[in-house]
Amino acid sequence: MGGGGTVSGANAAAQPQTRIVRADLSSVDDAQDSSLRPKSLSEFLGQSAIKENLGVFIDAARKRQEALDHLFLIGPPGLGKTTLAQITACELGADFKVTSAPALDKPKDLAGILSTITPRTVFFIDEIHRL
Repeated sequence: MGGGGTVSGANAAAQPQTRIVRADLSSVDDAQDSSLRPKSLSEFLGQSAIKENLGVFIDAARKRQEALDHLFLIGPPGLGKTTLAQITACELGADFKVTSAPALDKPKDLAGILSTITPRTVFFIDEIHRL
């Protein structure tokens, strides 16, 4: 019965692990993420038919000096829906405002956001299927 100072595998797994989370790094991550994202339709890889159609819509809205009609971007996570919305805003020379549908618990939550949106703003609701 030696009580040597070793820790068995089960005991090691049960010991709490220190997890370091630094909120101040989120702005660094956002800046890096933003610098890597494409800024124009020509930089966006793939989806050539969608890019061509969207380019025509954006160009027509610019020439008419009107707002772009509503867009509904659908697809699995990671395909670039948010990036495409940001590109749309850039191509239109508009501001970009984003929210996540799970953050909209009550109608007044959406009303609060809509009341702060200025003209020439692209408003993107991520995860809208969760409303």
